[in-house]
Amino acid sequence: MRDTRESRLLLVLLVAIAFALITVDIRGGERSPLDGARQVAASVLGPVESGVATAVDPVGNAIAAVRDSGERYDRISVLEQENAELKQRLAASDRNSSRVEQLDRLLRTAGAGQYGIKAAQVVGIGAAQGFSWTVTLDVGERDGIRRDMTVINGDGLVGRVTTVGPNTSTVLLANDPDFTVGTRMEGTGELGFANGRGDSALTVQLLNSKADVKKGDRLVTFGSSNDRPFVPGVPVGEVIRVDPHSGGLTRTVRVRPYVGFTKLDIVGVVVRPPRTDPRDAVLPPRPKAQPTPTVTVTVGPSASAGPAAGAGPSGDATSSGGATPGPSRS
Repeated sequence: MRDTRESRLLLVLLVAIAFALITVDIRGGERSPLDGARQVAASVLGPVESGVATAVDPVGNAIAAVRDSGERYDRISVLEQENAELKQRLAASDRNSSRVEQLDRLLRTAGAGQYGIKAAQVVGIGAAQGFSWTVTLDVGERDGIRRDMTVINGDGLVGRVTTVGPNTSTVLLANDPDFTVGTRMEGTGELGFANGRGDSALTVQLLNSKADVKKGDRLVTFGSSNDRPFVPGVPVGEVIRVDPHSGGLTRTVRVRPYVGFTKLDIVGVVVRPPRTDPRDAVLPPRPKAQPTPTVTVTVGPSASAGPAAGAGPSGDATSSGGATPGPSRS
């Protein structure tokens, strides 16, 4: 429509009519003369509004769902991260608890043998020394570590130091085929030499071919001159097999080591030997034998075990009240 004088007059007229209708509607209140027109408009336009709302609502719901899904995804990510952190804390707590327990056993073993030790942690397995059974420790020359020092843990003999750097050192484990240590039997004092066999039991050659040895006997280190490379009294292992006599000058036994060489963590390097040989004092107490329960059954005399009721040994009649067989009374 063009902007003319007539169009302006028409616009003013429509605005005046609208104001007049609003005034009439407001003054009429609940009995407004425009209620009928309003109802007619509602009946005509209501379905159109519902249709438009029905068409528009899924779009709005979809937009809200997308927005909510993003928020849920962010929340899930946060929960997953928190869960991962809790798992890490729990694993760290378990590791710390295990290390505390290992350190406690190590200190008790060192105390029993009066060994001065430097605690260390295994930080590497194997070394550039072929296929030797070795581990790397996080202590070295700066910590007072020297070559040919004894290495123990809370269970017993781990090995000996072979290489020392400023901050690390290499330990040859007692199960290495090139490892040899002098041993002494608990109680009898029989001497021998233990040799590693990889992941198998140690082999011990007893110097006395007629030594009285049996399964379950225990061994400790005999010790070296000037306590290098081995201090005395460190638990080595327990006899699990005694080979029959071979007619030689020695006798061979197989020994299960106390130390688990595949799960080493906290160890101690003996930097000060004991003043006196602890002998068997470092060995753990033997488990007490559990008594075997016995059941004693007492069987009392029965009527069928004696003479027939009513008759004595000679066949004479006895008192019917007697419960115990006995001589007849004349």
